[in-house]
Amino acid sequence: MKKYILLGSLSLFLMNCNKKVETNAPISNTDSLIDTTQIVVDTLGPKSYCYLGVTGKDSVFVSIDDNLGTVTGKMAYKNSEKDSSKGDLTGFKSGDTLKLTYEFASEGTKSKRDLFFLQKDGNLLEGIGNQKDDNGIMKYADESKVSYKDGQKLETADCTMVSKAVK
Repeated sequence: MKKYILLGSLSLFLMNCNKKVETNAPISNTDSLIDTTQIVVDTLGPKSYCYLGVTGKDSVFVSIDDNLGTVTGKMAYKNSEKDSSKGDLTGFKSGDTLKLTYEFASEGTKSKRDLFFLQKDGNLLEGIGNQKDDNGIMKYADESKVSYKDGQKLETADCTMVSKAVK
C-alpha cells in the first residue's frame, strides 16, 4: 500500500513540474502615434470606371460598372459635324479585354454593334476591325484580327462629368 501512495505522490509531483507557465501579453500603449487599423478593400462589389476620349471636336464618354467580370454601362458619342449617339453597354471582361455590345439610338433608329476595349494603364483602347451584319447586330468579322494600336484612346475621367454626358 505504501508503494501505491509513494508512486501516486511521485507522479503528481512530476505532473506539476511539467506545467507550462503562462505569461501575460504585454500591455500596448494606447497613446501610440502609429495607426494600426487596417483598410478594408472591397474586392467583391461592383467597380465603376469612367473614361473620356477626345479627337478634334468629337468626344466619347464611357461609364462602366464591372461586377465580377459582368460589365454594364453607358456610352455617348458627341460629334461636332455628324450625328451623335447615346446608349447602353453590356458584356463581359475577358482578361484585360472588355467585350461589349453597344445598343444605341442615332438618326432616329436603334442599332447594336460590338465594341472591344483593351484596359491598359488605367485607359481604354478601342478595338478596330472589320465588322459584318449578323441579324441586325454589327459584329467583328474575325475577333482574332481586332487591333488596338490604331483605336481611339479613352482616358480616366471624372465620373460626375461623364454621368452628365451619358444621361
